[in-house]
Amino acid sequence: MAEPDPSPRAAATSAHESQTALGVVVNGKEVRASVPDRLLLSDFLRDHLGLTALKVACGEGACGACTILIDGEPARSCTLLALQADGSQIVTLEGINPPGDLDPVQKIFQQHHALQCGYCTPGWLITVYSMIERAIHPDSDEVAQYLSGHICRCTGYRNIWTAVRLALGATDHPKSDAKDHAATEVGNPRQDENGEE
Repeated sequence: MAEPDPSPRAAATSAHESQTALGVVVNGKEVRASVPDRLLLSDFLRDHLGLTALKVACGEGACGACTILIDGEPARSCTLLALQADGSQIVTLEGINPPGDLDPVQKIFQQHHALQCGYCTPGWLITVYSMIERAIHPDSDEVAQYLSGHICRCTGYRNIWTAVRLALGATDHPKSDAKDHAATEVGNPRQDENGEE
């Protein structure tokens, strides 16, 4: 059973708040801690457990950068209190692929230029792993539904769409209409229906 080692920032923010016992399994390891009642799950994972693959960007659950798996389902950790996850099994990117080497899905993202700065990439990857687990067909409408909660501010969605389809087992690149569908369906606020900036 692991005892979290809070960062100075986490310790300072929790010093005067009421604390409640939390028990979760994170990346296969049991974790028990007393946490502030208002502590966000994203902050618990990042600041208390040092799991920094998940990112906090919008703080509203709209961009998908903080996506993790809770009991096998993709969830936005920036909108959940840590205590809401009590008794759950949580998986972050570190639990799927330890740092050091790229797994096949990460290699596909790299080879097809589906990332630039990489800030949002862990959220996309977690969602792809969830779709792979469910054997979602690469041409299914469910793909767009899963990806609609993710925003990338610097990469074209066409490359991400291609990488996701290939990770799901597609053997061809999407047709142009599928790429246009991806550019608008996934939700790039800077692109019009033709994928133009």
